[in-house]
Amino acid sequence: MRQRKLVNQINIVPYVDVMLVLLVIFMVTAPLVNPGLVELPSVAKSAPLPQRVAPLEVLIRRDGAMLLRERAPGAREDRPVTMPELLAIVKERQAADPDQPVVISADKDVRYEEVMRVMDGLQKLDVRRVGLMVRPAEQ
Repeated sequence: MRQRKLVNQINIVPYVDVMLVLLVIFMVTAPLVNPGLVELPSVAKSAPLPQRVAPLEVLIRRDGAMLLRERAPGAREDRPVTMPELLAIVKERQAADPDQPVVISADKDVRYEEVMRVMDGLQKLDVRRVGLMVRPAEQ
């Protein structure tokens, strides 16, 4: 009688077959998975809200300097302010009118961190109405 020789290797053909079937299943089902899409509003679609109080406009220049523009009638021209001065003025206005809007207008070359620093300071003062000024979309 002949003795059988033991095979000590794993047959990987069934594993490859299973992987190919899984690959085909994933390729067929991948287009069917719809990720959550968020439609952001464009500037052209937004409607201006009626203002009962003129907003304070914070201009952030390319070099990081800030200017304060008051939209109220009879207001002075743009004046340079530092962050503590800006927060003091906004706090004073918030005491007179809690709904005092503040609009941030930044140069397109300003780093995002500068805008976020101003927004963070306004948030710490509990300013309810903060907006970003944008240029309307050209059509």
